[in-house]
Amino acid sequence: MSARTALVTGGASGIGAACARKLAARGMHVTVADVDEVAAKTLAHDIGGQAWGVDLLDTDQLDGLRLEVDVLVNNAGIQVVRPIEEFALTDFRRIQTLMVEAPFLLVKAALPHMYERGFGRIVNVSSVHGLRASAFKSAYVSAKHGLEGLSKVTALEGGPHGVTSNCVNPGYVRTPLVEKQIGDQARLHGIDEERVLADVLLTEPAIKRLVEPEEVASLVAWLASDDAGMVTGASYTMDGGWTAR
Repeated sequence: MSARTALVTGGASGIGAACARKLAARGMHVTVADVDEVAAKTLAHDIGGQAWGVDLLDTDQLDGLRLEVDVLVNNAGIQVVRPIEEFALTDFRRIQTLMVEAPFLLVKAALPHMYERGFGRIVNVSSVHGLRASAFKSAYVSAKHGLEGLSKVTALEGGPHGVTSNCVNPGYVRTPLVEKQIGDQARLHGIDEERVLADVLLTEPAIKRLVEPEEVASLVAWLASDDAGMVTGASYTMDGGWTAR
């Protein structure tokens, strides 16, 4: 994997940061893309990469972009937890923009270079919610299902050119995004925050713990490797058995 380049969105924290570190440790030159430019620069300095301070919600700046990267990790995401009747249209659109439209534009920007080289790896950090639904997450579930479809179409178009496209589908991961949900989930379910983990987040998995970011990063790194050359159009669950039900 040495001498290859990677771009990780939402790369300054959580799963993205773990992915950036793992790919850099495998010898890749990693661009850390994040709306928090300071955090992106700090991590990029630590791993010998570079930072791209970018607000992916501003999709106009992405249209017509060309990315010369060998590996694209679409990871950036946000969450809003509300019943459908209380869900603001602006929030619904914002989540679709960041988690479907932006990945589409980044894939579009990356494919020409990947096709020229005859090699490319696109890894979309989806979720168990790309395969299953949960109440109060209409926008997030819709977006992740859309990302799954985009990934599969990319796999079909990219296959003849040496480009693979796959999804990674973790359950709840120990990240700031998940920690932020606990208060919202407590309010919606009418329970104390300390009960949210056991009574809401971990009711479905057989393994009763959160996924660690580094575990997700290990799977992402494998999908980005030469060993995964025949793996494409797939969705790899890392959910402690949630989808086995």
